[in-house]
Amino acid sequence: MANVTIWHNPRCGKSRDGVKLLEEKGIDAEVVKYLETPPTKEELVALLKMLGITARELMRTKEAVYKELNLKEVTDEDQLIEAMVNNPKLIERPIVIKNGKAAIGRPIENIIELLN
Repeated sequence: MANVTIWHNPRCGKSRDGVKLLEEKGIDAEVVKYLETPPTKEELVALLKMLGITARELMRTKEAVYKELNLKEVTDEDQLIEAMVNNPKLIERPIVIKNGKAAIGRPIENIIELLN
């Protein structure tokens, strides 16, 4: 099986569902607890390219820190990426990466599609 990585937050039910799915499929994925080990700006830029989305599309816009930082008003992609680097709680989860492609596990069918 190809190398698979999941960006995981153990406190998130959807994220736990993603890990469980990988386990059920017999995939020995690298689990990255991104709140403990936040991604670098370069890692986030690479992830956004794999996902084919903008920084805002990767953000959890209902998080309190999103409102505290007034990110709704920010249009600069680099500023949004920096906000996620400094506040990884803003990053949507779970994210599964396989063979240079990635999927956000909301809904979980996105992960299944990536694995197939």
